[in-house]
Amino acid sequence: MAGTRATRTSWREHTLATLADAGYRRGGARNAVVELLDREDCALTAQEIDDRLRADGRGVGRASVYRILELLTELRLVQRIDVGQGVARYERHLPDGDHHHHLVCDSCGQIEPFEDPALEQAIERVSRTLSFAVDDHDVVLHGACSDCRDAAA
Repeated sequence: MAGTRATRTSWREHTLATLADAGYRRGGARNAVVELLDREDCALTAQEIDDRLRADGRGVGRASVYRILELLTELRLVQRIDVGQGVARYERHLPDGDHHHHLVCDSCGQIEPFEDPALEQAIERVSRTLSFAVDDHDVVLHGACSDCRDAAA
């Protein structure tokens, strides 16, 4: 799965280098968000990022978190994933293209990453068949997690 320590380190280094090349100095708030995302294996909401930074004693304002996420998304360093119901999550966009997709529980909001090589092959096959260059993609599947399914039964 995406997220070996070496991959994470290269994402952090790649991100800081890209920001420097784009003329951005190493700001404390920006570094805090990059370091937090570097440690995560799956997508977080801006609120979750803000909460975790505060829990770590990092005083980054919520507006700064949103601005930083917008910048990182524009530079294709972070992927914004719309999971429905007006909720967006953000996760590292790895330079090597390694990624996963997401299962979202519409009842409790739980998000689970998943990988499926057959799905990746199907996307490549569609790309070839339709002569369409797919640069990026994300698959978000909605439904009910096992806990919510069991509670409804």
